[in-house]
Amino acid sequence: MTTAELKAKTLEGFERMFNEGSLDYVDDAVAPGAVDHQEPAGTDFRVHLKNVITTLRNAFPDLKFEVHELIGEANVVACRSTMSGTHQGALRIGPLGGLPVSGTRVQVPHMHFFRYDAEGCLTDLWHVWNTLALARQLGAPAPDLSIDAPA
Repeated sequence: MTTAELKAKTLEGFERMFNEGSLDYVDDAVAPGAVDHQEPAGTDFRVHLKNVITTLRNAFPDLKFEVHELIGEANVVACRSTMSGTHQGALRIGPLGGLPVSGTRVQVPHMHFFRYDAEGCLTDLWHVWNTLALARQLGAPAPDLSIDAPA
């Protein structure tokens, strides 16, 4: 597949999986044995991704990912995105799971790198998101990480 086709596939993945909640699409989009490099070795990426989609959409029924920049080279596509939604259900993610449902609208920055195989199936994901920003927006006690000016 061309880089342009992989970019289009990346956008389709965000739309179908996260924005629409299509769990069936995960099996079509993710290669068997694919790796989410944020998770422990041996994690079944397809199962994990379905769980992430379900968890986020239960907490934020109006979940939307907006992709801002999309760049690609060979079989790797990278992007910056913003996840937004209204907190209307339990967010079962680590210590955030104990937070009461707040009705708060959140916007959370993300960065992603996707590697695809020759058929256009996802084989590798490297991903970071600003969980501290999410915690602060939901009212969680979060450390103040501001830097004091030198004396």
